[in-house]
Amino acid sequence: MSGPQKNVAVLLAGGVGVRVGLDVPKQLIKIAGHSIMEHTLAILDRHPDVDEIIVMMAPGHLDAVHAMVRDGGYGKVRAILEGAGTRNDTTLAALAALGDEDCKVLLHDAVRPLVSARIISDCFAALDTHDAVDVAIPSADTIIEVGPDNTIRDIPPRSNLRRGQTPQAFRLSTIREAYRYAGEDPNFEATDDCTVVLRYLPDVPIWVVPGDERNMKVTEPIDIYLADKLFQLTGNDAPAMRSDDAMRAALEGRTMVVFGGSYGIGHDIAELAASYGANVASYSRSTTQTHVQRREDIAAAARDAVERFGSVDFVVNTAGVLPRGTLVEASDETIYSATDINYIAPILIAQEFHPLLRESSGSLLLFTSSSYTRGRSGYSLYSSAKAATVNLTQALADEWAADKIRVNCINPERTGTPMRTKAFGEEPAGSLLESTAVAKASLEALVSGGTGHVIDLRRLDPLESLRLTDTEL
Repeated sequence: MSGPQKNVAVLLAGGVGVRVGLDVPKQLIKIAGHSIMEHTLAILDRHPDVDEIIVMMAPGHLDAVHAMVRDGGYGKVRAILEGAGTRNDTTLAALAALGDEDCKVLLHDAVRPLVSARIISDCFAALDTHDAVDVAIPSADTIIEVGPDNTIRDIPPRSNLRRGQTPQAFRLSTIREAYRYAGEDPNFEATDDCTVVLRYLPDVPIWVVPGDERNMKVTEPIDIYLADKLFQLTGNDAPAMRSDDAMRAALEGRTMVVFGGSYGIGHDIAELAASYGANVASYSRSTTQTHVQRREDIAAAARDAVERFGSVDFVVNTAGVLPRGTLVEASDETIYSATDINYIAPILIAQEFHPLLRESSGSLLLFTSSSYTRGRSGYSLYSSAKAATVNLTQALADEWAADKIRVNCINPERTGTPMRTKAFGEEPAGSLLESTAVAKASLEALVSGGTGHVIDLRRLDPLESLRLTDTEL
């Protein structure tokens, strides 16, 4: 075909959930506020590399998908089709719907709702040099092969073994040819699409993209519980950063309100947004005498921003306080101040700015910290408020979806800010995130299409960042 090839994602949602013991397809079970399938669909729809989406749904449940796509505004969905009796027949039906022009096809299980944007990007990128791509992770367990008598027949070397996941990705011409040969085999049987290529096009190398332990498949009843907890404890990867020109196009002439904008992350967000041509209205206790825990101050800020710029497209709240010490030693003043600033303030900001954000189909960005996943000694007031902020983000994203307002939350690891320095003193600069890096990711989150996400920002490798210390916020 002339021009760049399309990237098409096929969402395979044909399962009926027999093993989870329910009479509805497992992909329609709700976890973390949305159906499993909608979590997965949202990831594909907002991914910049995905051009079109085809949904293959279990027979009798297409109306639920049509409603999901309509209410969620998933604009990349091109077709919603009925799945077939087997995984392979469902894939064949999807391939038949793709037309004659060659393209890149990514096939993903709807019941893997924690697939990362990185995996999707890597799969499409790998198709530039390979015709077939699988996703897999190393096996942490020893794999044994047993015979019919239930005794061990072989123990393959673990270093050569991987656990397969989805997505799997192919050139359309390649996977179609593999299935054409498979259709001529009366004994054809395969549990996934890479097996079809491996068996019927043995000369085609299948590249393996590293997967992720979080990219689990919801199959058994325990998986529903585990996936729900992972959504609570695991944020999204930082969004891919767009170019300066693309960011300017997204921000120029639009209005951003920043609370806590006098220093630290808030100041850097305001400065960076202004450099891209945004109209920035910045408020703080020290510069504008704005106390975020007072409704009248928030309402006054909203009026001021509208008077100056006419509308509000983005609202950011970075204001916060970090009291340290045991709860029994905390004074009433400390308790109320910490709760009012760290938790009541986001609620007031949300209430006062909702009408303006509804009018602009805008975006609200809040901030949490890694301590929200597990309260720590000495930070009970701070940690509990940050956990509440995460739940507030997810709830508001659900409540405001019909108003086309996006609500997200940034979860930066330890960041070099004046608030942190005040609490912990000087720390090695190389051990902290730079607030400017957090500001860049924050702007990307504001202008992206996603909502309800807790976006993790890490200086270190994700596995390294799990090794938390008592002072890691």
